Amino acid sequence: MLSPSLEDYLEEIYQLSLQKKEIRVRDIAEKLNVSSPSVVKALRKLSKDKYIHYRRYEGIHLTEQGERLGKLLVKRNSILQEFLFVINSNCDTAKEAEAMEHYLSSPTISAIEKLVTFMRKEEDVMERFLKFSDLEDEHHWSEEIRP
Repeated sequence: MLSPSLEDYLEEIYQLSLQKKEIRVRDIAEKLNVSSPSVVKALRKLSKDKYIHYRRYEGIHLTEQGERLGKLLVKRNSILQEFLFVINSNCDTAKEAEAMEHYLSSPTISAIEKLVTFMRKEEDVMERFLKFSDLEDEHHWSEEIRP
């Protein structure tokens, strides 16, 4: 089981692998806005756990296991972003999904995926929900805790 931080590294490595043949430490550092030493530390752990092949001064490559998990992590993030869009959350869906993704179980993610799929297929239900949501926006939940 990877820590949330290592999941973020692996997810980014997977995303970069879709765009580039050769992934470098600086590519990851720039994307995640972290230092190169932090990236190297994470790469060593991911390499030890057999998610990547990493040698100093060489490119970073996913193992089969790393590619499978990276793909799954990207899908999980995508499901959560889609969920936030479907529920009309009016937030930065990328940031919110990132905040949520490490703390929800697989069964919960699966249930969210089913809900998103259902809402997309049942356009009338989606429309009714959006109308309901717009009406409810007049009364914000945080107003209940104000003195």
